[in-house]
Amino acid sequence: MAQPVAAADWQRLFATQGYRRLQERESALGRAFTDSSFQAFLLQDTLAAQEPALAATVASWRDLDLAGAARRALAYLPASTTIRATMYPMIKPRPNTFVYGPGADRGIFVYVDPSLSRAKLENTLAHELHHIGYATACAGAADSARAPAVQTARTWLGAFGEGVAMLAAAGGPGTHPHAVSSAEERARWDDDVADVGPDLRRVETFLLDVLDGRLSDPDSVQRTAMSFFGVQGPWYTVGWTMATTIETVYGRPHLVAALSDPPALLAAYNSAAQARNAATGAMLSLWSDALLARLGSH
Repeated sequence: MAQPVAAADWQRLFATQGYRRLQERESALGRAFTDSSFQAFLLQDTLAAQEPALAATVASWRDLDLAGAARRALAYLPASTTIRATMYPMIKPRPNTFVYGPGADRGIFVYVDPSLSRAKLENTLAHELHHIGYATACAGAADSARAPAVQTARTWLGAFGEGVAMLAAAGGPGTHPHAVSSAEERARWDDDVADVGPDLRRVETFLLDVLDGRLSDPDSVQRTAMSFFGVQGPWYTVGWTMATTIETVYGRPHLVAALSDPPALLAAYNSAAQARNAATGAMLSLWSDALLARLGSH
């Protein structure tokens, strides 16, 4: 039977670490997020009708294989990498899952979705844990000796970490990155991967435009780079293609060794792609020598 919520119960909710960090994150993004608006959200009849399914979902998450998800992430990171993170199951207005918080204690905010399978959730957690580990182990400091445009281009190369995280979450190049996803998600990925060649050229054009000063306004750079995320755009599909090609040809240690220097990742991919093209007749697109030279790749 529905009962009124006491003021003390609301205050206990609003004082929890997860709620406070969610409020902080939404405010940082310029989104209105107040105690009263969240209270109104929770009191909706439509949400109350979902209570049995939501409660069952949260209960089923108590024995998730978080250690297994972390092992998958760490397998694609330097051996010295440590990952510190807190998972926050969230019933909230926006149905999204994201990472937020200081580098020393990142939070993975997971939207409670009764339709989400256990395997899909563990895959998502491995993906997000890889991001956290990558940010701590492979985030290079800005090199003041490089021109600002080169620093900007090299920084954005780190977005290919999305593709490496897809590979890590799957567990290896022999497993489809959407093996535990819906048929619709898998089909969309397959369609997008089929366009990796043209998408690689699009990213290269963006990088050269930055390096040559044709794209210098920070807002324009940001807007163009962000367009490559999409649902799972070139930062994912091109990044995954590079990572799987390197691992397939040279092995995982070679791939992991290149992660901390994104231009080296592009060069390693070119070498692996050339070897694969020669051995199998594949037609994998390559990054131009001009781009690699401008980025300072060895």
